[in-house]
Amino acid sequence: MGVATSAPAQAQGATPHQPAGKLLPPGSASQLDAAIAGNWRAPANRARDVYRHPKATLQFFGVRPDQTVVEIIPGGGWYSEILAPLLRDDGHYIAAVEAPAGGEAKRDDEALRRKFAADPAEYGKARIVEFDPKAPVFGPPGSADRVLTFRNVHNWAEAGTAAAMFKAFFAVLRPGGVLGVTDHRAAPGATLEAVESSGYLPTDYVIKLATDAGFKLVGQSEINANPKDDRDHPKGVWTLPPTLALGGKDRAKYLAIGESDRMTLRFVKPADR
Repeated sequence: MGVATSAPAQAQGATPHQPAGKLLPPGSASQLDAAIAGNWRAPANRARDVYRHPKATLQFFGVRPDQTVVEIIPGGGWYSEILAPLLRDDGHYIAAVEAPAGGEAKRDDEALRRKFAADPAEYGKARIVEFDPKAPVFGPPGSADRVLTFRNVHNWAEAGTAAAMFKAFFAVLRPGGVLGVTDHRAAPGATLEAVESSGYLPTDYVIKLATDAGFKLVGQSEINANPKDDRDHPKGVWTLPPTLALGGKDRAKYLAIGESDRMTLRFVKPADR
């Protein structure tokens, strides 16, 4: 199935106000710092750090250099540039992509493969696995320590595949493994039907997807919150950077808002499952 290719925010959840960095053993934070600072990262991707907070986010998810981490639909590889080098020596990085892919997904897949092939020193041990979105399988059952997905759930909600995806996350994780989810957050009280086409999602909808699949919610964080985002835009979340769907119209206004307001959720697969 696989295709081989060459000041943190405080977490809130089961242990309120526990600093996210305390989830990691000594040494992991410095290795994460080195991966984020790596000169192999594209300048355009580095520019998004101020919005995406990769160090605090990965610490909140408890990512360590010795783990097996499956990233679901990494796009062009924004987080791949950090995770694959971080996990290169002592862990395993697996990028899960849809097959067959078309349109934007195909372009992202091709860009990711080019990225990996162009720098074997950093990405030579990374793997790409292809999955059927209607019947997803991401690896052998119980083989992953972490499953991470960034800004993807809204696409699955619209396609009607979200429930199947979360069940497959549960299957590939070992008991005690963690699912980390970040996505565009709808206004409190919004229904899925009202916001689905906007790219934003109700937090309780995402939580229900995970808990229905067997997960337990163990943490929520405001790491990726953006209070400037009122979620009322002509082209939904794509009005904001980096997409800027309106082109030059009101560009300065949307750049001043920045990227979307986002939920950041940590789930665990119970140890007895």
